[in-house]
Amino acid sequence: MLSSRQILVLKAIIEEYVKTNEPVGSRTLSKREELAFSPATLRNDMADLEDLGYLEKTHTSSGRVPSIKGYHYYVETLMNEKEQIDYSFPMIDEIFSRKDLSKEQAINESMNLVSQLTNYASLVLGSSASSQRIKKLQFVGLQDRFALIIMITDAGHVESKKIIVPEELSFSEIDKVVKILDDILKDSLVSEIQKTLQEKLNNDDIMEFMVYREDLVNAIVQAFREMATDKYHISGQSNILSQPEFQDIEKVKDLFYAIEQKEILKVLKYDETGITVRIGNENEIKALKDCTVITVPYSTKAGEKGAISIFGPTRMEYSKIIPLLEYISKNINRIL
Repeated sequence: MLSSRQILVLKAIIEEYVKTNEPVGSRTLSKREELAFSPATLRNDMADLEDLGYLEKTHTSSGRVPSIKGYHYYVETLMNEKEQIDYSFPMIDEIFSRKDLSKEQAINESMNLVSQLTNYASLVLGSSASSQRIKKLQFVGLQDRFALIIMITDAGHVESKKIIVPEELSFSEIDKVVKILDDILKDSLVSEIQKTLQEKLNNDDIMEFMVYREDLVNAIVQAFREMATDKYHISGQSNILSQPEFQDIEKVKDLFYAIEQKEILKVLKYDETGITVRIGNENEIKALKDCTVITVPYSTKAGEKGAISIFGPTRMEYSKIIPLLEYISKNINRIL
């Protein structure tokens, strides 16, 4: 167990390192008001913290930097302290009070704001309908050959996909196909659309009608599959370029490739009961070994679930990020 002085020293080193990205020595610590101890005492505490695994010594400096264990201790301390603080973020309140924004727009705009305020990248992972059952499929014709295919699930999840109607097809023909699919797929799992179609397409008249329009059916089924996948919104990825840790062009290439290939979603294995903090090598993909990913789950009044996340360097400002993400999550839970 750490002494109260060791906790102060660890906290100070992390905060200095977050600010400067430079290894922290006893001389720097001795200038802080809360550490009115001799340099020798501070050096001893730093050595003890290193032996205990909370700090690491770099090859290029006599100073120390936080380890993954040290960051986690700092985060856990913050989590205990935050219960006594009533946080307020007026700029976030303004976004969620706007009546012209949809649920998705409000969440995305709030996370765009987080990216701007923190200079980190943010990610919103929306809920997936794949484990839900289809209750209603509907076709709605729009202007200029555009149309909407709407899917409603048993959990009240509503997804829509805009399509362009080919010139050779009429709206009424597509509407008929969707009505047949609505009848066939009712109460089927969204994730098993293809399997259900194969099992239920046994009526000769329906089969003939559907085969004749195979391309249209395939296009609609593909639209359903896209509706069932996890939705995500990422912003602020260019912020990574301004961080000292990512001046190495190869690191940047690896990270942007992971984003492009959606590998970044692999680290968002969030816990529905609360916040998760993955630091450095705790993240599964190589491109994030110098990053921290903080993820907070959310749920809406309609029962939809998802997560909001920030990723940036391991020396991120945990004391600002954690309350901000949790505040947004609570707004989603309460208002939407």
